[in-house]
Amino acid sequence: MRFNGLDEIPADWPRSAVTIGVFDGVHRGHRAIIERTRALAAAEALPVVAVTFNPHPSEVVRPGSQPAMLSSVEQRVELLEAAGVDAVLVMPFTKELSQLAPEEFAAEVLAGRLHARRVVVGANFRFGHRATGTVETLRSLGADLDFVVEGLELLGGEHSTWSSSYVRQCISEGDVSEAASVLTRPHRAEGVVVHGDHRGRDLGYPTANLQPIANAAVPADGVYAGWLVRAPNEREVALPAAISIGTNPTFDGVGRRVEAYAVDETGLDLYGEYVSFDFATRLRPTLRFDDVDALLEQMAVDVDRARTLTARAD
Repeated sequence: MRFNGLDEIPADWPRSAVTIGVFDGVHRGHRAIIERTRALAAAEALPVVAVTFNPHPSEVVRPGSQPAMLSSVEQRVELLEAAGVDAVLVMPFTKELSQLAPEEFAAEVLAGRLHARRVVVGANFRFGHRATGTVETLRSLGADLDFVVEGLELLGGEHSTWSSSYVRQCISEGDVSEAASVLTRPHRAEGVVVHGDHRGRDLGYPTANLQPIANAAVPADGVYAGWLVRAPNEREVALPAAISIGTNPTFDGVGRRVEAYAVDETGLDLYGEYVSFDFATRLRPTLRFDDVDALLEQMAVDVDRARTLTARAD
């Protein structure tokens, strides 16, 4: 169940257990918070509500500072629902919302509309105008508004705390395998297939050229094994693929391209179709080859490796 703003919440919405955050990527750290919220909710037979924001708050507070996003809003809602929440409140993050005092946010959103009984957030949670509200602020407000607050310490693995920032760093460095371990799934870039140079078709490897959605987190230049996914977030069809990101230096390219060759597929017509590329692992960096024959030899190796590494999708 998705609410696009406070006005879509039913007037008779019951007491609930609420968790709040951007939840970009819905990674392992987010899932730990959701699991705690679900446990508290189950003990009191409460529905679980995840409150998220669109666009990213930083884009409104500091225009131009929005980080590369790990998931579209649609994918985020789907992932939150798959994690076990009963409803997702997607709040349009506006200038007006950013100027709400912590007391106003707690009273109007949590107590007034969601009828919160339990609220679970990360220990570093900040809210309200100029991010002046902390977990302790929320806990104090909850005492007056009849809800109980928990702030969970952030969890992590061997290399770092599980955070959206860490996943973005991995992706920007091309380490999509580590990103996948934190996300618990391959990182996904979504967008529309557009016309490119049509050079891949001439070389025997026709590619789908992706125009990623705005502010999408796109991995570092290189060649990756992964999947070209048709009908993402719906009845998905995942086709094993070799994915190339870069400027095609062998042909003195300038514009950065994100393109995928669906392994062993022929006759695909994807122009104008909304698809996604899911990244399994990085095969190599982008290279300049001395001639087309050397490029084709390497492409054959890349496709063979991609075929082997993505065999589980067959």
